[in-house]
Amino acid sequence: MRLEFANAFEKFAVSEKLEDQTKPLKIPARSLHPRGTRTSQKGVGGSGREVTVPPAVGAGIRRGGRLLTLRAAGGAQRGGRDPESAFPPEARAGVRGPAPPASRRGPFKGRERGVGGAGPAELRVRVRLPDGQVTEETLQADGDADSITLELRKPDGTLLSFTADFKKDVKIFRALILGELEKGQSQFQALCFVTRLHHNEIIPSEAMAKLRQKNPRAVRQAEEVRAPEHLHMDIAVNFTQGGLLSPHLHNVCTEAADAIYTRQEDVRFWLEQGVDSSVFEALPKALEQAELPRCKQVGDRGKPCACHYTLSLAWYPCMLKYCHSRERPVPYKCGIRSCQKSYSFNFYVPQRQLCLWDEDL
Repeated sequence: MRLEFANAFEKFAVSEKLEDQTKPLKIPARSLHPRGTRTSQKGVGGSGREVTVPPAVGAGIRRGGRLLTLRAAGGAQRGGRDPESAFPPEARAGVRGPAPPASRRGPFKGRERGVGGAGPAELRVRVRLPDGQVTEETLQADGDADSITLELRKPDGTLLSFTADFKKDVKIFRALILGELEKGQSQFQALCFVTRLHHNEIIPSEAMAKLRQKNPRAVRQAEEVRAPEHLHMDIAVNFTQGGLLSPHLHNVCTEAADAIYTRQEDVRFWLEQGVDSSVFEALPKALEQAELPRCKQVGDRGKPCACHYTLSLAWYPCMLKYCHSRERPVPYKCGIRSCQKSYSFNFYVPQRQLCLWDEDL
């Protein structure tokens, strides 16, 4: 693999601050249980509004102030339509925002963009997924915002994105999942998972901005497969206050405004860093969640259950490589090490119909 740095002489150091995670959390609780035919949507995000859920599955459900038709008219079913057309333009743009000018697209040719106010730097690589299929992955580094974004599309049309916000110690996973119309699902469903970012998980933004590849047609495969993480997401993030946690959250999670999840241990760290507690809202207690059945075991689509979702980052620069030379007194950066990692999320949903993909597992 020949992924190199445009400038190999810069020094780089990482540090990780260890925090005491034993202090109790003080997070406002909220009721998430259906009452009659009315269901609180606070369990999946933050609007706090109650909506009437029709008994018919195909009638739809109101989320975040808009009606998502679960049996959408028009469009083909999964596998029979263009996945790109299922997502709104802002969702297709992902975390990247407006498309960069033509002069800034494609792989690097050694130019150091994204540093010193030059705008985000973009790198496109072909990567091999765990199932052997090949897809294109887009990586962006913004030196001014000190952030990195990664985006790829799975063969089934699911759009995955990952955002690392180094300034706020936040990482955001987003999944736009294509629905299956014959099962009464909407055209797509969005999920966001927000966790603490440790600075040794991925290379810094300034290093990412200087990556280039000599052969853009090469298919990249991760050098290291890291152990998967299993995360229990027991706190909801209030979308309207999410900018206090990370300025990227509003852009990344717009389509998942009612389905943004995080963990108590991460919330504890952010509260100690000064994040306002209004950003977070408690889901049902851990014991109560533990007693909930898996969604794939629930027949009634109007009942609450424990949902499960797994995603994988097939290829990302996880470490810097340093070389030694007789001509240079100190080690210098000479490349990167690539990694692959999977994440499994368990979280509460107030209705089975918000986790229809779980029945395919």
